[in-house]
Amino acid sequence: MKQKGEIMKTFKRMLKDESGFGVVEIVLIIIVIVALIIIFRDEIMSLVTKAFGTITEKTNDIVNT
Repeated sequence: MKQKGEIMKTFKRMLKDESGFGVVEIVLIIIVIVALIIIFRDEIMSLVTKAFGTITEKTNDIVNT
């Protein structure tokens, strides 16, 4: 088992290590994106439905020509 001094050294080294900040930033970005998706859910669904409707319509026009 580590002694108190070794644990403190390890803890201080972890505080100085900045490699974990990239993960925190990515998690925050994901949270913001999910929040925006939740807020604009209806608008996104409407846009996607309209886009797929247009794709289906154009595909049918091409196939039936």
